[in-house]
Amino acid sequence: IRPLMEGPALHTLLTDLAKVHNSRERAGKLFEWLIHPVPLQSFFRDIWEKKPALIRRHNPEYYKGLFSTAEFDRILRDDDVQFGVNLDVTSYRNGKRETHNPPGRALPFTVWDFYKNGCSLRLLNPQAFSITVWNVLSILQEHFGSMAGANVYLTPAGTQGFAPHYDDIEAFIIQLEGRKHWRVYNPRSEDEVLPVASSPNFSQSEIGEPSLEVVLEAGDLLYFPRGFIHQGDCLPDAHSLHITISSYQKNSWGDLLQKLVPAALEMAMEEDIEFRQGLPLDYLTYMGVQNSDKVRLFFTEHLLSLMKKLAKYAPVDAAVDQKAKEFLHDCLPPVLTPEEQASSVYSAPTRIEDGKARDVTAHIKPETKIRLLRDGIARLCSEGDAVFLCHTVDNSRVYHKEELKSFEVLPEVGVFAISPHRTVPVFTALP
Repeated sequence: IRPLMEGPALHTLLTDLAKVHNSRERAGKLFEWLIHPVPLQSFFRDIWEKKPALIRRHNPEYYKGLFSTAEFDRILRDDDVQFGVNLDVTSYRNGKRETHNPPGRALPFTVWDFYKNGCSLRLLNPQAFSITVWNVLSILQEHFGSMAGANVYLTPAGTQGFAPHYDDIEAFIIQLEGRKHWRVYNPRSEDEVLPVASSPNFSQSEIGEPSLEVVLEAGDLLYFPRGFIHQGDCLPDAHSLHITISSYQKNSWGDLLQKLVPAALEMAMEEDIEFRQGLPLDYLTYMGVQNSDKVRLFFTEHLLSLMKKLAKYAPVDAAVDQKAKEFLHDCLPPVLTPEEQASSVYSAPTRIEDGKARDVTAHIKPETKIRLLRDGIARLCSEGDAVFLCHTVDNSRVYHKEELKSFEVLPEVGVFAISPHRTVPVFTALP
């Protein structure tokens, strides 16, 4: 794909998107901008989880404002960046991948000395330090229905920071500054197509020839699915800064079935005597690896019939609720738009004045119409016989730093069991 690409600046786009009331529409528009000019439907029909895609823009300003080397430097100076927690220092020389993290805070003097000596820098959670990255990811996660994460990579000219490997995420490589030479390799076998875990580092002799080789320039995007081996190195004449936006980690049918099958089996054993009947007295004499050459048709057919019967006990909604709770816990908290702030508890006029608390009463009447701040900000989830409203408002920008927040819903009266002193800005008042 080689268009001459123009588009709105990111700051302008985010300002315009803040005026879109439907948060799912907002998320879709941001993703459309990310992969433009590839149509959304074409991307998910023809490319997603199937093959790499390269978008050449010939416009180094397209992603300007998302992140920069200057912001990297500002974060090192102003924030508590810890080696190994927020920042990795890496190198890949002569086929050997090394991590050089000292203990403690990543101070600019130490970090830039590593960089000067040919080491790559990986900022592991830029959304914890950059409001723009936080905003972009918090919007995109609603489009994917799965956590959207990011790493930032700064690589000196003429060096490589990582060995060939594949990941367990869908990767969007966004070139922000400089240039980087990429080689992408097809999965080596069916077992490595859409893998459930990332690979170890590979040697060059283990991966064969690349199916795609390209030099990314600022403004370009490279997508590849999980399971595609990749490696990137800098050319001698330019450094590289890119951000990798990722999603769909552990979000497969198999991951859902891991929630569903144990629950279905528990329910089947409670309700169906056939699942509770004892195994044949002599089954150990004809089953197992050492007996694999023996005839055991009755046993395997009966086992298959129980597995088919298991499907009718599958609590699909409850299993989906468990996946949803995991997603909500993974989510970044929302970056509220000015309108969302103005119409939620954040704009309440409550204050202390002359030693007295003023305007602490709720300005909501029985006829007041309310709506969720975002479509994906909260969800009713079951937990046994109880029902909870889980939400992302109090999540941390640091992955799983806080426990998932929720409050119980009493189904017989349809109200929230919540302390009168606990106010959560999940809802906003409609004009």
